Amino acid sequence: MKKIENRAVVCFLLALALAAGMVFFLFRYLTQGGSWASAAFNRHLYNSQGQLTAGTVLDRDGDVLSSAENGERTYYDSEVVRKATLHAVGDLQGNIGAGALNAFADRMTGWNLINGAFGADRGGELTLTLDARYNYEAYQALNGHAGTVAVYNYKTGEVLCMVSAPSYDPLNVPEDIETNDRWKGAYVNRFLSSVFTPGSVYKTVTLAAAMENLPDLESRTWDCAGSVQIGEETIICSGIHGEQDIAAAFANSCNAAFADIAVELGAETLRKYTEQAGLTSAYRLDGLTTAKGSFDWNLTQGRLGWAGVGQDKDLVNPCALMVYMGAVANGGRAAEPYLILKTKNGLGIPSLPRWTRKTGTLAGAGTAEKLAELMAGNVEKTYGKSRFPNMDLCAKSGTAEVGEGLAPHAWFAGFLRNEDAPYAFVVLVENGGGGSSVAGNVAARVLDVMVNGYEK
Repeated sequence: MKKIENRAVVCFLLALALAAGMVFFLFRYLTQGGSWASAAFNRHLYNSQGQLTAGTVLDRDGDVLSSAENGERTYYDSEVVRKATLHAVGDLQGNIGAGALNAFADRMTGWNLINGAFGADRGGELTLTLDARYNYEAYQALNGHAGTVAVYNYKTGEVLCMVSAPSYDPLNVPEDIETNDRWKGAYVNRFLSSVFTPGSVYKTVTLAAAMENLPDLESRTWDCAGSVQIGEETIICSGIHGEQDIAAAFANSCNAAFADIAVELGAETLRKYTEQAGLTSAYRLDGLTTAKGSFDWNLTQGRLGWAGVGQDKDLVNPCALMVYMGAVANGGRAAEPYLILKTKNGLGIPSLPRWTRKTGTLAGAGTAEKLAELMAGNVEKTYGKSRFPNMDLCAKSGTAEVGEGLAPHAWFAGFLRNEDAPYAFVVLVENGGGGSSVAGNVAARVLDVMVNGYEK
């Protein structure tokens, strides 16, 4: 009798283990079935060159950026558009991991829970939030420089423009791409996966901290003689600005004033506001995780002065900076960015509508409003409103020193307050020189097309 009872217990445990295994398998199937179907070992969906032979990638207007025809993958007719959208679409060899052909392959195979990959020869449709025209303008505006340009709707989260350079034609891969420094980092999406010294665009964070921790900030003045000595460091300014209040110091991007402010605030306060701004966090865009920024706060006072103006060891991710700009525009919180507008499976069934998800509080509402006004003042006093017709623009430039013998990185980041164009943007031109003159011109060209249209 006891032997029968023991066998019954064993059978029960085996049945329990089988049930648990089935539940686990079902969970994995529901959550990862698309990834299983799109894995490279599934030869039904890939040709002998390893190219995905199912699915179509479209931009938001329905322009086909890549499709599969007769077992081969094709791209848009225009070479410039292919280069401008390469890091969003992906390459034939799979070297660009953040491209749709690799990262979103499960959405393109036509796979669904009921039929699996049956009928995958028809494939699915993946519509990106991007507009190919905006990417074209951004790529042309970079004019051969390495860097990134991105614009997104801070109300909805749709990324409308995302360009990374250097780029190349996926149908004509350069023979020296692995050896020529011209193509260094060509496989990397700089917007999502890289970090850079921010320079003066970081002063937006220092200023936000000062607004909330220095009660007499608006009544103070700073006298800039072209540099200031803080501890062992000489903080060099871009000019001799003389006596100035905080609005003028911000518009002049005065290193002397902002280094003094940073030291007065202290490292812990700057750390708090940097983290609150999301500059040390990662965002997930439909499963693509951005790089995290990094800052060293174990600093002497002199180095803290440099860190407060966006130098020293400060590193930020362009996507995180763009979202912060969106939060300042939107009362302290912004929509989280995303890249997939909609999908259709192999049966033509569309995906459910997107839900807008918001960030946490990246800036206090009152602080965001005041900061936006000062950023609008930068455009009025320094950058020139005439460069940005029909735009209620708020912006901050940055010229980030990156080492002796190298031209500085040029930054321009900000947002529009236009009701019909709630866009936040970031432009980085690596080793481009002046932030306002170089990166600002790139932003002006792209935003002009987005706000005023293609025809002049």
